[in-house]
Amino acid sequence: MIQPYARQLRACGLLVVIVLITQAQAQAQPGSRLWATGGVTTVEGSAGGGLVPWALLSGYASDTEWGGTLALSRAELDDFTLGFTGVSLNWRNRFELSAGRQTLDLDTLGAALGQDELRQDIYGLKVRLTGDVLYGRYGQWSLGLQHKRNREFAVPAAVGARHDTGTDAFLAGSKLFFAALMNRNVLANVTLRGTKANQGGLLGFGGDQGDDYEAMLEASLGIFLDRRWLAGVEYRQKPDNLGFAEEHDWYDLFLVWLPDRRLAVTAAWVNLGDIAGLSDQRGAYLSLQGSF
Repeated sequence: MIQPYARQLRACGLLVVIVLITQAQAQAQPGSRLWATGGVTTVEGSAGGGLVPWALLSGYASDTEWGGTLALSRAELDDFTLGFTGVSLNWRNRFELSAGRQTLDLDTLGAALGQDELRQDIYGLKVRLTGDVLYGRYGQWSLGLQHKRNREFAVPAAVGARHDTGTDAFLAGSKLFFAALMNRNVLANVTLRGTKANQGGLLGFGGDQGDDYEAMLEASLGIFLDRRWLAGVEYRQKPDNLGFAEEHDWYDLFLVWLPDRRLAVTAAWVNLGDIAGLSDQRGAYLSLQGSF
């Protein structure tokens, strides 16, 4: 009974840190890039939407500045709870470094498995290769890596996972189209990911049905209702390496509120499909991000 309260205390602590940073920056902007050009924080720590990394780099640092973000995310699904806490740094709008911990609370399966949660640490690197999301003819393009390490491997090994560590590589392109739909700006993103992660890595890497990297397509589309509100949809294709249970693609419908350059609030309805044999894992997602 202690562990759930400890997780809640850690989450509250991070919220306090985000609020304190926001207040400390009250007289200073967190960077000089334009409004909302840092996206929000994904469930793996990279700048993007909720599920898909974009070519954008976190925060608002320009090519002469540095900055970053702190983020707390949580998705309440039917039989699981997916959480993430993390930090990112942006150096001169060229390099993004991120680190965080992702957890999957086994709300339904915990008692049977004798384990309350699955955890993994994720370390990310993203490099802006070329272009500009606002003014580049072909948008902005970035190359990224996400190195993932399972904190517990007994459950992934039991269901057939081959490895407790893995590294995803992705190429992302993002472009903002001005006044493209009903005179409103539209953001489009496409990401190609090389991966052999099971359920994003929470169930290990590789399996009895495959242990090779596969190319997975991911995409996001959003419309700015005004400068403070962004609504959209995301899709993320997934590999299927474990024979004990089919793995489904992910998608979400999201709404981002940007009341200030220092704060972003993301709410979403997510569908993560079947997880570990439990079907139709859907629910509400909420993420808070503070920029500095």
